[in-house]
Amino acid sequence: MTSSTDDSDPDGAVRVWRGLAETSVLLDGFHAIKHALRFGARVPVALTSDRSAVLALADDLAPDVTGDLGALLVQVPDERLRALVPRLHPTAVAALAVRPSREANLAALGRMPRPAPVVVLDDPRNLGNAGAVIRLAAGFGATGVVTTGTLDPWHPTVVRGGAGLHFATAVERMEATGLPPGPVFALDAEGEDIRGLKLPDDAVLAFGSERSGLSAELRERADHLVSLPMRPQVSSYNLATSVGMTLFHWSAGRPPGTEA
Repeated sequence: MTSSTDDSDPDGAVRVWRGLAETSVLLDGFHAIKHALRFGARVPVALTSDRSAVLALADDLAPDVTGDLGALLVQVPDERLRALVPRLHPTAVAALAVRPSREANLAALGRMPRPAPVVVLDDPRNLGNAGAVIRLAAGFGATGVVTTGTLDPWHPTVVRGGAGLHFATAVERMEATGLPPGPVFALDAEGEDIRGLKLPDDAVLAFGSERSGLSAELRERADHLVSLPMRPQVSSYNLATSVGMTLFHWSAGRPPGTEA
């Protein structure tokens, strides 16, 4: 969903941006905006320093969003755009979107039965890893991604790493004691080999932090401890790699062509 702006009024568009920036989600770069528009995000303003180049990119890579993007996009001088964003994306375009309501996300995460697992990142520390996990979860059609701990899953760096796909799945921060319903499969090196298990659609798939692994609270909540196959003397996988392997294992147990 878009909100039309006047592409001949850069001063007005900048005023709108400044009025919304503190309460909105920054979409940094073409691909983040593309995905947000595809998955129904409310985008009140989009700015670029090269409107024709961005629309040509849309025509080439994502013609389905060219019309909506063209109605939004306002060209402003490069120096003004750079003053509004922390680090301008190479595609020279940025937008602001309305964050989905927590109530709607919690309702989606808590709905049962559900067609796909929820991914839980237990006290993650790396913003880029969290974004990569959200991108994976959206690609596999997971119901959502929950984080525990202090990391904000809607931080601009996480949204950038997720390529705007926060709007394709439910992303929220929750306490470990209040996770969505469903059997908890927690990834742990001492757990049962995942290759001998079938992960149900209503699974809650929990992954420990990059530094310290699963918290005691989440380990206590776990119904199953699960391990990924790994060569001896290799200490660990990257967090996003672990999530990708686990979601692939879940999806491989479903009939071909089915979607969450």
